[in-house]
Amino acid sequence: MSTLKDIAEHVGVSISTVSRVVNNDTSRAVHPDTRQKIWEAVAKLGYQSNKGTREMIVRGKQKKPNKKVGCIVAVPQNKYNHPYFSSILEGIERGLEDHGFDLAYIHSGEELKKPNMLHKIVKESEISGIILVEGIEAASYEYIKAHVPYVVGIDIPDKEVPRVGYDRLSAAKHAVAHLIERGHKRIGYIGGSGLSLNMEKEKRFRGYQEMMREAGLPIPKEWVLDTQWDVEKSYELMKQSLEQHKEVPTAMFAASDMMAISAMRAALELNYRIPQDIAFASIDNIEFSQYCSPPLTTVDMPKFEIGWIAAKTLIDYIDEKMPVPVTITLPFKLIERGSS
Repeated sequence: MSTLKDIAEHVGVSISTVSRVVNNDTSRAVHPDTRQKIWEAVAKLGYQSNKGTREMIVRGKQKKPNKKVGCIVAVPQNKYNHPYFSSILEGIERGLEDHGFDLAYIHSGEELKKPNMLHKIVKESEISGIILVEGIEAASYEYIKAHVPYVVGIDIPDKEVPRVGYDRLSAAKHAVAHLIERGHKRIGYIGGSGLSLNMEKEKRFRGYQEMMREAGLPIPKEWVLDTQWDVEKSYELMKQSLEQHKEVPTAMFAASDMMAISAMRAALELNYRIPQDIAFASIDNIEFSQYCSPPLTTVDMPKFEIGWIAAKTLIDYIDEKMPVPVTITLPFKLIERGSS
């Protein structure tokens, strides 16, 4: 087990600076970059205080849960109106309400970067637990795990906490298999990378790759479009690719409905027919996907149910009904519509 001295030597700061950060001592300011490096070192070297921050929280104010829960969602903006995340957040709020708990706040991953925001939402709000919707920066996540006694994640990789979600890799394979079954052999990809910033590690892209390889089909690299999960960029990249490349795929798989809908608009503006010239299939089944023209073929995710079950799981965790961190995977289904 690493010590404060080990962390200090790794980061290149004094032991007292490390102590102030891990014990959340705000009497003297620590530069945000230094604070992040310290938390990254804590995660890497496996430091844990002798007293155990989590244990202190449980023995202190949080011994009797106050039935208030916080929520952090990875989306950088429009956290309340995002077509995908809003359904999950609705499920979380309903799940908490059904079991006598209150949602104290919803903050985005971007908001966590503000000075002292982590301290405010973790220490000052007097919450019993936090639900994380998708991954956040490692330093922020380690801080939350160290200072919040109960954490449940939705689609996060950490197996040490209870998790709820769906099999993204299999869902992507399912959508691509549908396009292959429709006779398509040249299929492009629209999506983005995760926190790793490496597309090869993103599960939906891996699902697309695996299905194409299993079918013995080549992956057209010039038609793997990294939109960085930006709707406008999806539109622009699709339009540029259609204008620049003579050989156009007969189908596109998009890692989310929002990426698909904006790319479809680009194709239609350039007089491509959907699905006769280019077919589209994606993942999420947001409400608007059935109303775009043509309606979008997509893999339906039980978004509300994911949120509700995450809330119930956290409450069971708080009530000590859950002896081990479970992983709950919900089913998905393909919704065939006019775009394919």
